[in-house]
Amino acid sequence: MPILQCHNGHTLCSSCKARVLNKCPGCRQQLGNIRCLALEKMAKSLELHCKYEEFGCPEIIPYHTKLMHEDSCNFRPYSCPWYGCPCSAVGDIPLLVSHLTDYHKAVMFNSCNFKHGFLIGDLYKNPGRRWIVIIINCFDKHFCLHAEAFLIGSTPVYMAFLSLIGNHAEAGNYSYSLQIGGNGRKLTFEGVPQSIRESERRSLESADSLIVPGGMVHSLGGETREPKLEITSRIWKTQCG
Repeated sequence: MPILQCHNGHTLCSSCKARVLNKCPGCRQQLGNIRCLALEKMAKSLELHCKYEEFGCPEIIPYHTKLMHEDSCNFRPYSCPWYGCPCSAVGDIPLLVSHLTDYHKAVMFNSCNFKHGFLIGDLYKNPGRRWIVIIINCFDKHFCLHAEAFLIGSTPVYMAFLSLIGNHAEAGNYSYSLQIGGNGRKLTFEGVPQSIRESERRSLESADSLIVPGGMVHSLGGETREPKLEITSRIWKTQCG
């Protein structure tokens, strides 16, 4: 990481330059791109703890690779995956699971196979989002089944996908199937869970989810205002993790 200095010799790291609006915090002079090579050479010999040490990261990292490590550190806290409303909660996995069940009242299943029935609202009359998250405790991991109803223009769309409360590498060790149906009909999807570090928009844009147009949902659930659907999920290991 470059270390910069102003014309009066005050120094700061390059990542702080934007934070101080390109003005030296010592003398308020404009900062250029003058590098302090002596301090940079000294910094190369420094080794620092990861800033996520409190979450369990044991790494001691050379100064010049610290930011790169922290950007992808497996111990960095997770953000709340309840995409249906703004939520600023962050923390490790146990904290996040407790937050989802206690604050968002998410239902938890302790099985790798489960069925759950739910009602989907009439989006023609309610243009807002509807969202549910179900936590699945399986293989000593916590997965989230997300089911969402929303509008694209005036067309209702229903989406369901699975994510792992864990990192991307761990998620790749598993596969899952989703089956949604009712009224004697069903649709099935198989895929690989994503990490909750990835956004739900990615699932929609990549089509890596079970996506059902609104008209088909009404066909699956029956001709009622609140069609009842049953969603079935199965999770299995594809690699030793």
